[in-house]
Amino acid sequence: MPTFLKRGRDPEAVAQGDAVVRTTVETILADIEKRGDAAVRELSERFDKWSPASFRLSDSDIEKAIAKVSARDLEDIRFAQAQVRNFAEKQRACLEDLEVETLPGVVLGHKNIPVETVGCYVPGGKYPMVASAHMSVVTARVAGVKKIIACAPPFQGGPHPAIVAAMHMGGADEIYVLGGIQAVGAMALGTETIGRVDMLVGPGNAFVAEAKRQLYGRIGIDLFAGPTETLVIADDSVDGEICATDLLGQAEHGPTSPAVLLTNSEKLARDTVAEVERQLKTLPTAEIAAKAWADYGEVIVCDSYEEMVTEADRIASEHVQVMTRDPDYFLNNMRNYGALFLGPRTNVAYGDKVIGTNHTLPTKKAARYTGGLWVGKFIKTCTYQRVLTDEASAMIGEYCSRLCVLEGFYGHAEQANIRVRRYGGRNEA
Repeated sequence: MPTFLKRGRDPEAVAQGDAVVRTTVETILADIEKRGDAAVRELSERFDKWSPASFRLSDSDIEKAIAKVSARDLEDIRFAQAQVRNFAEKQRACLEDLEVETLPGVVLGHKNIPVETVGCYVPGGKYPMVASAHMSVVTARVAGVKKIIACAPPFQGGPHPAIVAAMHMGGADEIYVLGGIQAVGAMALGTETIGRVDMLVGPGNAFVAEAKRQLYGRIGIDLFAGPTETLVIADDSVDGEICATDLLGQAEHGPTSPAVLLTNSEKLARDTVAEVERQLKTLPTAEIAAKAWADYGEVIVCDSYEEMVTEADRIASEHVQVMTRDPDYFLNNMRNYGALFLGPRTNVAYGDKVIGTNHTLPTKKAARYTGGLWVGKFIKTCTYQRVLTDEASAMIGEYCSRLCVLEGFYGHAEQANIRVRRYGGRNEA
């Protein structure tokens, strides 16, 4: 039986906060749908103190922004995008069109068709999330999306140069300095100046995530993303310092980011708790990380690897850092996770920023039924069929007619019957 040395905030209090977010988002989206650009401008002024002549950056604006980025930073962006692009290309190569003759004269197939237009949201309020441009824009471009619109909020009174550089270098066709609900709402619903997209991707705060949830169905989305989550699975092959570092490294994302330690060593658990408190005294982002740790941090001690796997699958965390003597045991046995980081030589920050796997991942237990963003999310696998011979049409028609009658669909049955008569020269069975 797992032992909780530390628990997070009461779930009921979390649900109450979620309800406030839902109501706020619903009101704002309705306003955007009704008033378009006017509502977007008012919201941008209200939330970001930002109301330029045009939210869209011109080619000249983009060049000016990129000119402000150092050569080293540009090279680092190129390196990160090369890793993301390389892995995405390998994933894309796994998606092949199919055509097969399943019966004599019966041909079935599917085609992998990219989504036509995608809106990529790049967070940039508290932290300028440059890496999110790689994960969304680059991946969409590799998938073959025809038109990519990218939005990021203003940063310190204007476009963030490095985010603009990353969007442009990644292949965005249009770049807007626009944030929050107003950005995703404008892209999803369309306004007088911002074209409606077919799909929205990218992480964001609780309001952005809720906006995507409410818009889903009118447009596609990558996944339902809540606050960043991290789960560290460790045994006594590592120490409290590295566990605490990996927990706080994700807790700094925001005050509602869960950070959980799962271990079979009570000594490591207690050492990690002490080390968290020590590191919080010097961490520059301690104010945020401490709040996340206090309200959403958990420490769970298990008896065995098997019990750790059961608990990990129950938690279904976005990021799972495995630092044990046998990390492959968790790779081979875990089922519910956004991404695994196997062994102490790697960590969640590598995945977040540069190594090449995508950092837009499922949260709030969505890992039970979906993985994260990848090229396949931008691609529709659409089937087709053709029947080549009269004999095949008549044969399939007879089966189809009987099955339609079984269900009471007589109009469906007649679609089959007319083909049995025309191509088989006989009445239906």
